[in-house]
Amino acid sequence: MSNVAANSVLKVTDQSFGQTVKANNLVVVDCYADWCGPCRMIAPIVEDLANEYSGRVAFAKVDVDQSPEISRTYHVSSIPTLLFFKNGEMVDRQVGALPKHALQARVDALLVK
Repeated sequence: MSNVAANSVLKVTDQSFGQTVKANNLVVVDCYADWCGPCRMIAPIVEDLANEYSGRVAFAKVDVDQSPEISRTYHVSSIPTLLFFKNGEMVDRQVGALPKHALQARVDALLVK
């Protein structure tokens, strides 16, 4: 199975998560499940932003049903949850769906810090 979920969004698991977060300066991780309606709503937004920020920001998806350790470690109790990592450290989180412009503003703010 490829680690690319769609376009340039990485598909990560409990096993590949740490390596993905450490290998990229800025990472946005979309914690989702296939059965989650709001998760399906933001998936195209995450894919669009992954293409727009290609080479500057890594976007990843983790299925919380298949990778429960990430959910436990980062206290993900509602989905979708977006986790923002900079230089390997979690610096922000967003619980619930966001419109594209709002997510883009969060990413832009982290890029300039």
